[in-house]
Amino acid sequence: MTGVEVRTLRGLTEFEDVRRLFDTIWSPEADAVPVQADLLAALALTGNYVAGAYKGGRLVGASAGFLADARDPSLHSHITGTTERGVGFALKLHQRAWALEHGLSRITWTFDPLIRRNAHFNLSKLGARPTAYLPSFYGPVRDAVNRGDDTDRLLVEWRLDDPDVVAAVNGTPRAVSVPPGAPVALGERVDLPARGDADAPVVLVALPNDIEALRHTDPLAARAWRRMTREVLGGLLAEGARVTGVHQRSHYVVERSK
Repeated sequence: MTGVEVRTLRGLTEFEDVRRLFDTIWSPEADAVPVQADLLAALALTGNYVAGAYKGGRLVGASAGFLADARDPSLHSHITGTTERGVGFALKLHQRAWALEHGLSRITWTFDPLIRRNAHFNLSKLGARPTAYLPSFYGPVRDAVNRGDDTDRLLVEWRLDDPDVVAAVNGTPRAVSVPPGAPVALGERVDLPARGDADAPVVLVALPNDIEALRHTDPLAARAWRRMTREVLGGLLAEGARVTGVHQRSHYVVERSK
């Protein structure tokens, strides 16, 4: 990516820079920082992934992850934060290259299923696929991004050698197929979620237009979205359905098991 340099980090000064960057992004309470510099130092020392993205010599993004699952070794990307558009993609490309160089074929991470831009980025632009819905995964989090909301997350898997992933990272995301007349299992009506018909081979599950703004302007509506998404999307995944992509950046496409 022109103008962005991504590299692995080693020194304590660099880890402190990452800690300050993450504090700027999440604005946590004093005793709830996303990650401490000493933990980043320990991760890097033991062969795990800690990287920073620089633009004009200034840190504009960082990511940290750890090796996971001895039966099927992978990298779990624990935290990634950026302050400029496009930097997240550069970090993911670097992370993918690092994993392949270390003999790993998959990366996992979690994200908030209610944030549209993250759903589009993870599922469309990167080609990752959700594998589980995790209710209140991190418990209460005291920062400006998550405060006042449950920390439900989608766990996604990024199969690095999958043809769809290879095509996506090279700029050609796989087109998601939506059958004509596919019902909306969860829709939106005046910022509120509305349950629909989930009894079909392929259904759509809406994402709110801007859940982060809604948390501030209408907390009750935001909590309704969390509850209904947990029931509908989480319920479908628990039954064995799979999310195949995001349609028009506004709906998850969910396919029931045959």
